[in-house]
Amino acid sequence: MANSNKQLAIQVICALICSEKQKKKKRRIWRRECLKRRGQQGLSVPQRVLELNDETGCRELLRMTAEEFEFLLGMVGALITKQHTKMRRAISPRDRLSVTLRYLASGETFSSLSLQYRIGASTISQIVMETCAALHQVMKKDFLKTPSTEAEWRTVAHDFESKWQFPHCLGALGGKRIYLQPPAKSGSLDHNYKGRFSVTIMAAVDANSKFIYASVGTQGSVSDAGLFAHSDLCKAMDQGSLNFPPPKPLPNSDIKMPYVFVGDEAYPLRPDLMTPYPCKQTDQSQRVLNYRLSRARRVAENAFGILANRLRVFRNTIFLEPDKVVKITMASLCIHNFLRERRSEAYTPPAFADWENEDHGLVEGTWRNQGTGSFQPVEQRSESNVSVTAESQRNLLCDYFVSPAGCVPWQEEHI
Repeated sequence: MANSNKQLAIQVICALICSEKQKKKKRRIWRRECLKRRGQQGLSVPQRVLELNDETGCRELLRMTAEEFEFLLGMVGALITKQHTKMRRAISPRDRLSVTLRYLASGETFSSLSLQYRIGASTISQIVMETCAALHQVMKKDFLKTPSTEAEWRTVAHDFESKWQFPHCLGALGGKRIYLQPPAKSGSLDHNYKGRFSVTIMAAVDANSKFIYASVGTQGSVSDAGLFAHSDLCKAMDQGSLNFPPPKPLPNSDIKMPYVFVGDEAYPLRPDLMTPYPCKQTDQSQRVLNYRLSRARRVAENAFGILANRLRVFRNTIFLEPDKVVKITMASLCIHNFLRERRSEAYTPPAFADWENEDHGLVEGTWRNQGTGSFQPVEQRSESNVSVTAESQRNLLCDYFVSPAGCVPWQEEHI
């Protein structure tokens, strides 16, 4: 009898303890109440209204027109579609693309976008990364393609000659740093010479300020020249595997010249890469070459400037891990090229990029009023180890630009 009473007492005590634990246990919230109203109150709802009734508002929301948004949705929709479950309905591909483009266009935090779209911040983070990866996957073939045939390179060179009066130019090279929040256990190699954490982007840009090559993610402590030297573009140029057109005479002359990229003084002078003369003690003909080269090189500045000011995620320090920054950068380059190819005024309004007046004087684009945000130039290195062949080519081009065959009427006024 005593044992029975003892067992009963133990059972009662255990039941009381379990009861107290259940009272103390907080009720788990499956989903915040405000997030349940995504379909009725999220930002995707006014977006649909803007698409129908306010074209300007729609353009400012996503930096593109409704038609351009639908085009991208048609390209990427299948890759970002999720299946509904018994517990909840999946977020639609339209909303996934919309929140991703809004993040790129505004640079707002995931927490801010969570309140706007009625989607959890961690879910938005995942959506943005998945959608950026999908955008790059489906768009890179058509909108971030490096020319691979002689005919394609000649098309690039023809545009530089007709628009910027620089013959045999295959693209303008540019390198920028993208400043980030230092991730945990980051080493000194990831910091630049100013002690800030960054990753770098090295790109080649065509005559229309479109990116035709980009490498993102190199260590932040290297210079422009280091970026180029370690890039697969440089390796391919060294190996002669890019199918550049063979050297041919410059227009209206018998001066045989190879096809080249152009870069600023941070890049090495090579037979396939033309850079300006050092600014110290240049004569008039050398200043003419520097001016003509700067006109061709300006497209790289404009490409980065437009990108940073229209996709404002690049305006400030980015609080993401480097691999995620690579994803959003590559997707952004594809979107930039897509909108530049369509000549979208929603993305590049009139006078936003640099332009020249009737006297060929430079009129700075309005993007310069805001600068390039987290895109910052790298430190420059002085010219060294210049090959005799490259120096000879630059001198020939210098003479050509001041000859009747290669000069332009306005160049003396602007050097």
